[in-house]
Amino acid sequence: MFSPEETTIVANTGDDIELGGLFVSPDVDTLLFQGGGVLDRDTWWGIDGDTHRTNAALMDLADAADLPEGPQYLPEDRQTAGRRLANWRRFSGIAEFMTIGDRDRAVHITRTSLLDQGDTLSEATETLADAFGLSVDLLPMSDDPVASLVHTEDGMMHFQEYWVGHRGDPTVETVEFRGSSKAEPAPGVLEALEDTVVIGPSNPVTSIGPMLALPGFADALAKTTVVAVSPFLGDEAFSGPAEDLMAAVNAEPGTEGLTTAYPFADAFVVDEGDDATFDQPTVRTDIRIDGPKDAKRVARAIDDAIGRVGRD
Repeated sequence: MFSPEETTIVANTGDDIELGGLFVSPDVDTLLFQGGGVLDRDTWWGIDGDTHRTNAALMDLADAADLPEGPQYLPEDRQTAGRRLANWRRFSGIAEFMTIGDRDRAVHITRTSLLDQGDTLSEATETLADAFGLSVDLLPMSDDPVASLVHTEDGMMHFQEYWVGHRGDPTVETVEFRGSSKAEPAPGVLEALEDTVVIGPSNPVTSIGPMLALPGFADALAKTTVVAVSPFLGDEAFSGPAEDLMAAVNAEPGTEGLTTAYPFADAFVVDEGDDATFDQPTVRTDIRIDGPKDAKRVARAIDDAIGRVGRD
């Protein structure tokens, strides 16, 4: 239905961080592992069957040395000291707050080494995509630093600290995509947006929002056909605190808020149990994806929605 060889995926990099000197790109990595057939489908991140010896050793060493645990965002003067790509998203590796597997870590070491050799994030991603045997073209949204920073009642924190470190507990006041106004879409991104675009069931604020903050990105979407798949199953989001974050940016929390989040959308695919209504063509199906059959069902619904644009 959608040929992988003719498909380009643009990945969010606002969630990227530098952790203990290693550049970690969570959304890119999930797509690498999915395309390479090694994704842990129980967690939908990391590598299936991975070990965590280094992560455990870091925790043990911090405990023995009486060092602090939890997310440790480096001081402000260190946030822009080092590779530019990691600006405003640098964390100490002491008592590593993200559970990174050993094989997963090998990817981060390789990516970081490629960056240190002078590769752009796009070039490093292409190298890794080839290594994992991806059939699709995988592009990071930008080769420039864009940091998803969540301003909460407890202060400003990077999204990974807010979600992984604090499980989304602090009340969100607003969300900032620092660096986005000076960043540029990565090579090939705007060209890819000239074709029909499908927005997956991702968090509209912290997964798609960083892309929309890039100069020219939203304008490109306004000029092409866009189908958005709802990230909501009933009152629950596929992943992450989507409702809280949507409320923080003045979008109605839930499916109804998608028209605010995606004003350029030409059609929507929503869950069959969702009673939200839109002026745009809407296809309803079971949007839960737990395996290949589910993916094919949702793909058929997307294809149906594309066909309805300009017809309904």
